Amino acid sequence: MTQRAQPNPPTVDLSGLLGSLQTLLLAGPRLEEFLGKVASLASAITNPPASCGITVHQDGEPVTVATSDDRAALVDQKQYDFHEGPCIDTLNTGDIIEVRDQSADMTWPKYNPAAAELGVRCSLSLPLSVDDETLGALNLYVFEEPHAFDGDQRARAETFAAQASTALALTVRHTEQADLTSQLEQALVSRTYIDQAVGIVMGQQRCDANQAFDILRRHSQNNNRRLRDVATDLINRVSGKPPVPPRPFER
Repeated sequence: MTQRAQPNPPTVDLSGLLGSLQTLLLAGPRLEEFLGKVASLASAITNPPASCGITVHQDGEPVTVATSDDRAALVDQKQYDFHEGPCIDTLNTGDIIEVRDQSADMTWPKYNPAAAELGVRCSLSLPLSVDDETLGALNLYVFEEPHAFDGDQRARAETFAAQASTALALTVRHTEQADLTSQLEQALVSRTYIDQAVGIVMGQQRCDANQAFDILRRHSQNNNRRLRDVATDLINRVSGKPPVPPRPFER
């Protein structure tokens, strides 16, 4: 009995994907969470759906930071093992690299047969760029059929990657700003505690502020402890209470 072929699921509307990307950006997630959700959204670009991996440089080596499924991670890892492949080339050059038919492509002698063995039929690697710097590669792997990025499928993928790059830039800046704010808050706390301790030493030693600070600094160095910790211990010992924290840092 002949079985009727099952139709491919309809491709998700691109405007819906881009809308989801903007909603994700407004949610202000952590960078790792953001990339994971980008990978999941990107997998729905093609019909049939693709497996998506996102590659970045970490300590000079390519690593996968997010995938839509385990298959993408396996294909990415083969490229890292062989030090060749489309995702590595895209990450290094910022170029879009398409493999239309994996079985007929021999651009990368070691990677190509390994990818075919894993079942990859075609792939598309797109740069994720911020301020003309390629921070990552968004890699789409299709296992069902070759030429999956013919017609408007590649254009859809390029549009999504461009929007993802913009969202990534804003997320990176938000993360950097959050880190900077946290550092400023910690510096403000440390400065406040040290100033309180300086006042105590001035009263005990009948010295000026510079001399009091130098006493605290020498104690910190001699005991290999942070100056903030030395100041906190002194305040606790003298007052019996923890240091008074500063007013919250205004963002």
